[in-house]
This record gives sequence, C-alpha cells and structure tokens, in this order.
Amino acid sequence: MQIVYHIGAHCTDEGQIRYCLARNQKILAEERIIAPSFARFRPILRETLLVLQGDAADAKVQEIMLDSILSEDDPERIIFSNDAFLCGPPKIIDNGRLYGEAGDKCQRLFNLFPDQEVEFCLAIRNPATFLPACFAKSGGASFEAYLAQADPMHLLWSGVVNNIRAALPDHVPLKVWSNEDTPFIWRELMREITDFGTPDRLVGLDDFLRTIMRQEGLDRMESYLKSHPPANEIQRRRILGAFLDKFEVEDPTQLVEAPGWTMDFVSALTERYEEDLFTIERMQGVQFISP
Repeated sequence: MQIVYHIGAHCTDEGQIRYCLARNQKILAEERIIAPSFARFRPILRETLLVLQGDAADAKVQEIMLDSILSEDDPERIIFSNDAFLCGPPKIIDNGRLYGEAGDKCQRLFNLFPDQEVEFCLAIRNPATFLPACFAKSGGASFEAYLAQADPMHLLWSGVVNNIRAALPDHVPLKVWSNEDTPFIWRELMREITDFGTPDRLVGLDDFLRTIMRQEGLDRMESYLKSHPPANEIQRRRILGAFLDKFEVEDPTQLVEAPGWTMDFVSALTERYEEDLFTIERMQGVQFISP
C-alpha cells in the first residue's frame, strides 16, 4: 500500500489540491485510491503521533489507524493533504529558521506507516510573497515581530528540503514544485499525487485556473484548444501562458505588502529564490516538478 503526504507548504495552492481530490473521490476509488477528508484523518493521525512520540507504529497500530480513517477495504494508495503537517502559521518561522522542525515532523509522519510505501509532496513559494502571506494568517501583531531575528535572505527552501530529505530513508520519494508554476503543471501534479491510471478522466482539472483567470479567458481558451488541439503538454502550457498573459485575474495574495521592504529588496529576494530553486532541482533524492 502507498501512503502519500501532501504537506503544504502554507499559502500555496490554498486547498485546491484537497478540493480536486474530494471532487474525484468516486473516480479515484475505482482504482482503490483514497483521499480521506481532513476532518476524518486529522484527529486520528494527530492522536497517534502524540502517543508514539516519534517511535515507529507497529502493524497493529497501523491497522487501527486505517480502520478508524477508512470506510473502504484494501486501498492501494491513500493521500493525506494538510498544509499544517509541519506546523501552524505562527511557527513557520521559529528561532530564525524556516520550518525548523520539518525534518523531524516528516520522520514522525513516515513512522506512522513504516511498513508501507510512503512519499511526500511539497509546494514552495517565493519568500517575497510567502512571508507576508503567512504573517497575514498568523494573527501576529507586527510583521517585524513575526520575522523576529530571521534574515529573509537566509530563509531558504533548500534548507527545508535538505532537512526533510536527510530525515527520511533514501527510498522515500520527495516531490517538490514551485507554487508559481502550479497553473502550468496542475494536471501533472494531480497525476503525480494520485498516480491515477487515466488522469484525463479526472473532473475539475481546470478548477484551479478559475481562481486565476477570468471566465472570458477560460471560455476562449477552451474554444481555441478544441479547434487547435495541442500536440503535447508543452504546447498546451504555451497556449495557457498566452491566455494567462491576457486574462489573468490579479491575485491579491501575490502582492507584496511588507513594512520596510523596498522594491530593490523584493527583487533581490526573488532572485535569491530563483537561485534556490536551481539548487533544489539538483538535489539528490528530490523529484522537482517543473513546466
């Protein structure tokens, strides 16, 4: 049996992956792929994590968890999606580090089902928009206090990914992608996360686009794709890019509103992020999903 943990990060797809999984619950079940609801699995996993305190669950404990979470028999793939697996928004920056306990948390998640085939999926985002967005969700009084003694230039995703990779056995897949690429790789993401044999059968594959593109653009793109079927996925992404350029909805979550940050600083932070992406792409044991 395969266990998939989609661990966020915060402020990336904003629940769209979980929503798409829920919409396709019956279709996925045909191939024994199950995505339990957040309300169903969270209390069971959380309680078991507290009891185990990092130890590996034995066969009996694993069976009890699955019986408590699932109503289906003999699933082949179970998908748990929760952007708070690593921590809550107030703890994203802790002691000057980005997701400082990511490695330990992923190791504990792995130990819930150590006898199964486990994999992890993680979206990352430009700190220039990620940090202000996370602060907005944290309930903190000031952005300066939220960052504490952290230097945004040194809050690197490569450090988070490296900590996770180091904490997991070598055979455990870790799939990473940039949130900024999500519109262009959405179908591939759903294929990677679900491992569904015929991904084109999934419904709502354009739902994510509805959050970032005006309806007029969606209608025109759909008409264009019908009259000019793309030869491959790369061509489809180019068409999508052209329509996004013209019909993209301004996303307020992508606007940078950070007290004291100049445009030059934001540009430098973005450039640092792009360098960090290149580092992650070359990491051993990491599957980086890109357009």
